Amino acid sequence: MKLSSKIIIAGVVVVAALAVTYRAVNQAPDANLPADKQMAQIMEDGGCIFCHTANPDLPFYADYPIAKTLIKKDVEDGYKAFDIAPMIQAMEEGKAVNEVDLNKVEKAVMDGTMPLMQYYLAHWGSSLTSTKTDMVLAWVKQHREKFYPNPLAADEFKNEPVRPIPDAVPTDSKKVALGELLYHDTRLSGDGTISCATCHGVGTAGVDNKQYSEGIRGQKGGVNAPTSFNACFHFAQFWDGRAATLAAQAGGPPLNPVEMGSASFEEICARLAQDKAFVAKFKAVYPEGLSEATITDAIAEYEKTLITPNSPFDRYLKGEKDAMTAEQVEGYALFKDYNCATCHAGVAMGGQSYELMGARADYFKDREINSKSGLTDADNGRWAQTKVERDRYRFKTPTLRNVALTWPYYHDGSVKTLSEAVAMMSRYQVGREMPEADKAKVTKFLEALTGELKGKPVTNTNKQ
Repeated sequence: MKLSSKIIIAGVVVVAALAVTYRAVNQAPDANLPADKQMAQIMEDGGCIFCHTANPDLPFYADYPIAKTLIKKDVEDGYKAFDIAPMIQAMEEGKAVNEVDLNKVEKAVMDGTMPLMQYYLAHWGSSLTSTKTDMVLAWVKQHREKFYPNPLAADEFKNEPVRPIPDAVPTDSKKVALGELLYHDTRLSGDGTISCATCHGVGTAGVDNKQYSEGIRGQKGGVNAPTSFNACFHFAQFWDGRAATLAAQAGGPPLNPVEMGSASFEEICARLAQDKAFVAKFKAVYPEGLSEATITDAIAEYEKTLITPNSPFDRYLKGEKDAMTAEQVEGYALFKDYNCATCHAGVAMGGQSYELMGARADYFKDREINSKSGLTDADNGRWAQTKVERDRYRFKTPTLRNVALTWPYYHDGSVKTLSEAVAMMSRYQVGREMPEADKAKVTKFLEALTGELKGKPVTNTNKQ
């Protein structure tokens, strides 16, 4: 037999052996297992925890000279992009996995970006076969149906990463009435000049359209004021998530020396107590009387009414096909393609996760080059609350609802126009330069997110 023939036969044998080995080590989970168990096994086989947890139990060869450098970089990048630990814990406890985590898994699987090529070449059992892919996507759909039902959407849109805003959420009308009064009451501030509405105007889409809001005695804060509209759908409040609830958020600004500048809620209650008519009205709803707890509870109840359903996009998701223009429909497809819908998820299209500002490029370095503003305490983001280094420069993803009316953009209010914000998000968060045509379509789509407040279109009396 010729040498060339022997080589060919040997090659065929090797390939066949490798194929048999691959099939042996890369078996899909048992189809009879519960979906969570299937998903857990796929993540374990895929080695997800090696790159997406804080302190992974790495394989022995991770300490080898060459491998050590490569693995260290993959682990750092993986953990920076996605911490899988909360997802694993939620599955073990039978609880809801965060919507954004669901979206990240779904998008990575659909795009075939995970696991990394260099990883599964060394770990054959980690690659995603078509069977495993189908299992993961089925699990995501099942999880959404269970924990994030979408009854308002048309059948074709029930498994979308975003959901329509409901027409209303349950509230106590009497508390709402009091909360509305307090939301606009300047007596919550130390000198009687500032109310919640000063920076979160109802007629200005829940913002003041200033880079930094002006508080008592003309002082300026360190971050851009986020909109109060649809805040009830957020998993936490403020850019750094320091308030877990609307009521906790409402208690912050009145005592902030830069914002409303009151010394204490006792002082606020004393001022309000001088208004006998208001006190009588208040005690009819809260017999226990004025306190930080009752005041903030009323404001929170009112803020639950500041939701903005029935945007063109909401109507489109509900099945009204002509609610958006053809350009806006294309923009929505691009919005998903550029990974925007991964983090700008759920009902509010944001407010469900903390994300690194500059995940794919150094935002703060470039900002310094352009503006010479320097880093501020506010730029630390979530780190200010946790002191966990991973959380530095990480911020709660803002809602995109009514975003065409809530300029300027980002936590630092540094971007004036929506189209510029879109382009920069693609560059810094996705790592892709967005062509002008795509940018125009995505921007037009975002304009379709302007909804209605109490049956009337959301407007902004400020001029950009």
